[in-house]
Amino acid sequence: MNILSVSRKNRLVVMLWLLELVVIVAAVTVAAWLRFFDDPEGLATFSRGAPARRVLVAAMVTVAMTAFGLYQVHVRHSRQDFLLRLLLSFSLGGIGLLVLYYLVPVTYIGRGVLLLSLVLAFCGVVATRAVWRQVHNAEAMKRRILVLGAGNNANLVNRRLRRRSDRRSMVVIGFVPIPGQAVEVPADMLVPMGDSLVDLALRLNVFEIVVAPDERRGGLPMDQMLACAQRGIAMTDLSTFFEREAGVVTLNIADPSWLVFSRGFETSMTRRMGKRFFDLAAAGTLLLLAWPAMLLVALCVRLESPGPVLYRQVRVGEGGRNFELVKFRSMRVDAEANGVAQWASSNDDRATRVGRFIRTVRLDELPQLFNVLSGEMSFVGPRPERPQFVEQLSEEIRYYAVRHCVKPGLTGWAQLRYPYGASVRDAEEKLKFDLFYVKNHGAVFDLLILLQTVEVVLFRRGAR
Repeated sequence: MNILSVSRKNRLVVMLWLLELVVIVAAVTVAAWLRFFDDPEGLATFSRGAPARRVLVAAMVTVAMTAFGLYQVHVRHSRQDFLLRLLLSFSLGGIGLLVLYYLVPVTYIGRGVLLLSLVLAFCGVVATRAVWRQVHNAEAMKRRILVLGAGNNANLVNRRLRRRSDRRSMVVIGFVPIPGQAVEVPADMLVPMGDSLVDLALRLNVFEIVVAPDERRGGLPMDQMLACAQRGIAMTDLSTFFEREAGVVTLNIADPSWLVFSRGFETSMTRRMGKRFFDLAAAGTLLLLAWPAMLLVALCVRLESPGPVLYRQVRVGEGGRNFELVKFRSMRVDAEANGVAQWASSNDDRATRVGRFIRTVRLDELPQLFNVLSGEMSFVGPRPERPQFVEQLSEEIRYYAVRHCVKPGLTGWAQLRYPYGASVRDAEEKLKFDLFYVKNHGAVFDLLILLQTVEVVLFRRGAR
């Protein structure tokens, strides 16, 4: 399933991206007009091949914006954080364009036009986001949702989606208690069903009903739910609702039948070949760019402490098969002298000085590019764990083994959405994101994760 089709939130992000593409293209057009205002001949020269050049500027800048997390569906930014990320995005985009102009001179638009374009586009994007936020937050633009159920499961909507940013695209009208089931939702949020669920939904102008009972057997008004579906009111299971709105698979409400019959887990030959091609291209490109840094890291590791430069460790990969993961050594050689596997911790005293730095900026993981090239890992996927931890987590966490139906990755959805995990509880929280990735992975999703990993590295989120 393509990640861009998962929810209305994603469609809105695509619309915002297209709108900002138009804004940046318009900024290049205005910049050229200002630059050549008194030089008609120069403007005519610029206009030859101008459409492609304008789109190229817009594409480069919006790709940089994606890398800095400005098109993430489920993440909110403060005003200062947004402006910083936008400034870094335009700086990266400008540098990328200068490199491209050096490599492909025919794409060059001139320093004056480029500088003016970036300034105007920056102002245009800030204004566009301000207007978009006002329009998007208007009540009339939000989907009106009614929750069928008022027990523990239904109350998860209040507990897990309580932030204003979580509800930008929807408004919860209320919760309809199901006869015979417990009520956990606050009384002021309850909406009595009355005689007819469909009449209630029509009267409240409901767009969607989220079905969230604590007990399914014999408790759901199936006839009335069917009547709602026939009147065009969307009926959505609570697990699907959380997957769509929060980008997670909620473990305590996802039953095996939902996992079996919901879309996802596709392993067609086309998808596997496409993912393998993506892995080879991404790993090969990064290896060509990063080899000088890898040599420098290797030298620093060698000079600081005795022991091997590379550290090899058995991890669990696709299908539960073990493989040997390679990384730069970041800890003392006696870090696990007793032979017992230990979780990494914040400010781990086993790490060397060089090790702490390379782990913070993720340089220690660069040798895993060879694991990707050999086919043991993918570039994007759940992070591989050690067999000792996998055995423990499989016993304590429901569905943990499902994450092994795809290759582990250098980076992944959980790494973007959750900080570094160092406990069973952390592993359970990360599994929610890993299962979402396993169900929804594809070329576009992988590319978005790859770009947004730049943000994780630069802002040092999640590393230990």
